[in-house]
Amino acid sequence: MNGTPPDGTPGTHPDLSVYLVTDAAQAAACGRDVPGTVAEAVAGGVTAVQVREKDTAARDFLETVVRIAAVLPERVALFVNDRVDVFLAARAAGARVTGVHVGQSDLPVAAVRSLVGPDAVIGLSAAAEEELRAAAKEPARVDYVGIGALHATRTKADAPPELGVEGFGRLALPTPLPAVAIGGVTVADMPLLRAAGAAGGAVVSGICAAAEPRAAARAYAQAWAGTA
Repeated sequence: MNGTPPDGTPGTHPDLSVYLVTDAAQAAACGRDVPGTVAEAVAGGVTAVQVREKDTAARDFLETVVRIAAVLPERVALFVNDRVDVFLAARAAGARVTGVHVGQSDLPVAAVRSLVGPDAVIGLSAAAEEELRAAAKEPARVDYVGIGALHATRTKADAPPELGVEGFGRLALPTPLPAVAIGGVTVADMPLLRAAGAAGGAVVSGICAAAEPRAAARAYAQAWAGTA
């Protein structure tokens, strides 16, 4: 369960340990755009980025993904949330995009895999044992799961009940898939999640709403590494 999936490039695996999920509104409230926030966060130690733009037009979403991909180091994985069409358009434009992350109400994994191809990394949100069992058995291959909500959060209106680190561990332990915790993840949670076998912690507000996203990301990275 603790590990990382292949990204289609021989010998490489995405590092999901400090996983930034973007929020344009929070970044704007701090006077930044999403690419600027991502650049600062990556400089601080973020290892994977998921661009989530729930209320953005497809063309603007695509532009944001392409802009981020153009400046993102190759070691940092880049995921598109939900929008398989945006992922495909970004790749067609020559952008280096690692994969897509979908939820239980989005396109089925089999349909996503048929569209994105065998080399793309697919992440799937899950909040219950039956969802995780189905993900592990999915013939079309789920590469990692996002499990939450770790804590109560206002970032996602339909977030499931909070699990806490202990609840996360109970759900994640039986699955062979790398599991990333999401939902109100704090710096203090990071070493606890690692000890519980998580592949990483996904952070939204803790970085996007921070006055200094680089410093915030560094704190998460150091906590995960045990060097804080």
